Amino acid sequence: MPIKPEYGPTLGRLLSPRWRAASPLARGLVRTLVVGVIAIAIGVFLTLENAHYSHGGRVPFSFSYRGLDRVPAAPGEWVRLERHAPDGRLLDYFAVRPLTLPRYTGSLTGVQALYAQSYIRMLHSRDVDFVLRGEGKTRVNAVPAYNIEYTTRVAGHTMFGRDVLLVAQRPGQREGVNIVMLTSPTANAQVTSPLEVASEGVLLKPVKTFTLG
Repeated sequence: MPIKPEYGPTLGRLLSPRWRAASPLARGLVRTLVVGVIAIAIGVFLTLENAHYSHGGRVPFSFSYRGLDRVPAAPGEWVRLERHAPDGRLLDYFAVRPLTLPRYTGSLTGVQALYAQSYIRMLHSRDVDFVLRGEGKTRVNAVPAYNIEYTTRVAGHTMFGRDVLLVAQRPGQREGVNIVMLTSPTANAQVTSPLEVASEGVLLKPVKTFTLG
């Protein structure tokens, strides 16, 4: 853009004589430095940018996340995210599993509460370290859901757990998702009980942005 004389000279004009007088080696070093700075800036941007996951099929859903690494899903999971300490210890875990409710009549919230009882018994039978800390209704982006909060141990370390049973609010709908979350209380000081899992830290974003359909 043209620059009015009273606002000149520009930085480019001030540096132009020095640039022309510089040796080819100095110019090359400056160009390399500029390219390096741009590459670092792009790397920082990509690191801070939210990642996005989308699942299709009979139960479509999507969410965004940051600060978690996507790892291969285990059998029975659609997607798994994890965060580890430098020593390899698990700090945070987020997985989405398929959920199928039994056939029912009446309200969806009622059958979710009934299903949760059998689900809790299953967790007890599979995990000797499982201790139920609470359960009850919740919401995920205004969609009614059901919470199960508990403690367990992973590789000898105590973890806070929160599983969310979520089904789209449509008459007779049976298929949905089971969002399974674990977080380390020692690595997430702001999370003081299983009831607070995903209220702070890296698990907050995938839950906050989770959308069915």
